[in-house]
Amino acid sequence: MGTATARNGSTATAWRNWAGNVTATPTRVVTPASVGELQEAVRRAAEDGLRVKAVGTGHSFTAAAATDGVLVRPQALAGIRSLDRAAGTVTVAAGTALKDLNRALAAEGLSLTNMGDIMEQTVSGATSTGTHGTGRDSASIAAQIRALELVTADGELLTCSEKENPEVFAAARVGIGALGIVTAITFAVEPLFFLTAREEPMGFDRVTAEFEEHFAENEHFEFYWFPHTGNCNTKRNNRSQGPAAPPGPVSAWVEDELLSNGLFQAVNTLGRAVPATIPSIARVASRALSARTYTDIPYKVFTSPRRVRFVEMEYALPREAVVEALRELRAMVDRSGLRISFPVEVRTAPADDIALSTASGRDTAYIAVHMYKGTPYQAYFTAAEHIFTGHGGRPHWGKVHTRDAEYLSRIYPRFGEFTALRDRLDPDRVFGNDYLRRVLGA
Repeated sequence: MGTATARNGSTATAWRNWAGNVTATPTRVVTPASVGELQEAVRRAAEDGLRVKAVGTGHSFTAAAATDGVLVRPQALAGIRSLDRAAGTVTVAAGTALKDLNRALAAEGLSLTNMGDIMEQTVSGATSTGTHGTGRDSASIAAQIRALELVTADGELLTCSEKENPEVFAAARVGIGALGIVTAITFAVEPLFFLTAREEPMGFDRVTAEFEEHFAENEHFEFYWFPHTGNCNTKRNNRSQGPAAPPGPVSAWVEDELLSNGLFQAVNTLGRAVPATIPSIARVASRALSARTYTDIPYKVFTSPRRVRFVEMEYALPREAVVEALRELRAMVDRSGLRISFPVEVRTAPADDIALSTASGRDTAYIAVHMYKGTPYQAYFTAAEHIFTGHGGRPHWGKVHTRDAEYLSRIYPRFGEFTALRDRLDPDRVFGNDYLRRVLGA
């Protein structure tokens, strides 16, 4: 899309996120084909008194990217800009999808160290909201950033790293879109390696009793608990010498397509229509998965297709509190009339040094709760959130929560550092919206 289109904007239409729980109608939509066009779009929006938000693929469940002003679609700003093997870094344009980055790096014999479990998001959308996987020693995608470039509210281009504008770098890696529009990111990368994954069913009581042991013994440990049952499925990912030994095509189709997508879609649709069937379905579903071991390159092990649409809440807790919180969650579900068809996911991350990262300054474990799209989720999420906040939980910036600046300022020691930087970079709130007003204050 050329300068004229970027200048004039396209016909505004309603925008909807992936889950369908957030919509917005911007005044205009722009798809800049260059950083210069983006700078011009920001300057013009400011002149017109309009707010500006960039939106990736809409995988956030919050209104972090919603705007009634100018909606920027950065997908034309895509691709690898440069690769520095000696430094172990790759610089990539902000609209690049993680799946495209992962495949391009693999073709060059390189990989990110850790990643989340889906790769549909743009690199800027994923990092700005704190997307993470699970890891004992390796942290979120944002923690792997070595430099970034962003367009500020006055249309200027700012480059930041530990050496250049370090105070911006300390905050903008997880910036929630509040500090500017990210145009490029430099990630640390390493030579491509193999991971061996071990998936194994395990009882709730055992996995919670042995949680610290599993965490300590594995580079990447996570598990899923199936509500209304005492059953979990565990996954351990550890580096190996290889060679690649991926799941056979039949096994992969059964586990990843039939059970995780096709059949899962069908049973969730049934559960939404007839909630009383959910506990029985959960007992069958939680026993359907079998133990398997396979080896492959990182993105083929860390990530998997997720085609069943849902709404999600996730909280980051001090790691030492996660087992107690999960047991409280199970007790709450058991004594309630709630019918929960989605498993609860538990992952970990080491402490990092990013101001508003959910793992900022503390070793962290995450509990994620989900509900099938179209199913009322408020009662479940409200009860879960009460448990999580009782343990000093920090909500994922891109997932459903009800927290505000008053609460968040108490659980983020560097909250004031972030908001002061925002006041300096965007005093007129060109990048503001209702969500940021709630979580960061006016």
